[in-house]
Amino acid sequence: GIEKDLNFNIIEKIINDKEYNPKDQLYKFDIKNILNSVLIYGQYPHSIKNPNDEKYLLNFVDSLIFKDILELSLIENKKLAKDLLKLLAFQIGNLINYSELAVSLKADQRTIKRYIEIFEQSFIIYRLYPYSKSKRDEIIKSAKIFFYDNGVRNALIGDFSDLNSRIDKGALFENFIVGELIKQHSYSEKNFKFYYWRTKQGSEIDVVLEKGKELIGVEIKYKRKAFNKAFKNRYPQAKVRLVTADNFY
Repeated sequence: GIEKDLNFNIIEKIINDKEYNPKDQLYKFDIKNILNSVLIYGQYPHSIKNPNDEKYLLNFVDSLIFKDILELSLIENKKLAKDLLKLLAFQIGNLINYSELAVSLKADQRTIKRYIEIFEQSFIIYRLYPYSKSKRDEIIKSAKIFFYDNGVRNALIGDFSDLNSRIDKGALFENFIVGELIKQHSYSEKNFKFYYWRTKQGSEIDVVLEKGKELIGVEIKYKRKAFNKAFKNRYPQAKVRLVTADNFY
């Protein structure tokens, strides 16, 4: 069934560089259709069985997130928390700028940071921190923001439009792949640490996995593009992987 097809073993593929060759073009077509659905509606069981059920996701976000989590006594300003989460949903895959968020929401940075921590502890969002070996031009502080589920993210911004008409297609694919890596890694016993890498000049690698001396850079692109060699030039010992919509499974 679809649930079984959704069990893409991305972490295994990236760490061991395994190639999974689809049996035929029909399988490839099915996977692409499933992927397009997952990028819009996410991976909660109801959404997998009932894609296109936007009402469910909107209610889910309203009840689970805004009622349950905002009822926590840790969150004093429910409107601020709601507005912050929506703002973060527009910024998937981008660096978090706490001072910009604070100015936009007319709040203080400490509250913004605390609410983001609560969202992270509640498994709504997660942050990737930069990989740096103290090179002068590498970003060393700012975290990147991702959502655990694409459907929740799209419900927050109120956009379930078709993938091919969206300007955020690349961001949705990156959010999905990074999320799968994090989730699958948590079930495995691989013990890698996850980062992203970026220089102040704009060279970047979407995900970096590190364990001891093992280093893997992962570039995530919906469509195949030329691989940026900056990370490999900087860290020659690193393995590099390119993940696209055509090879992620």
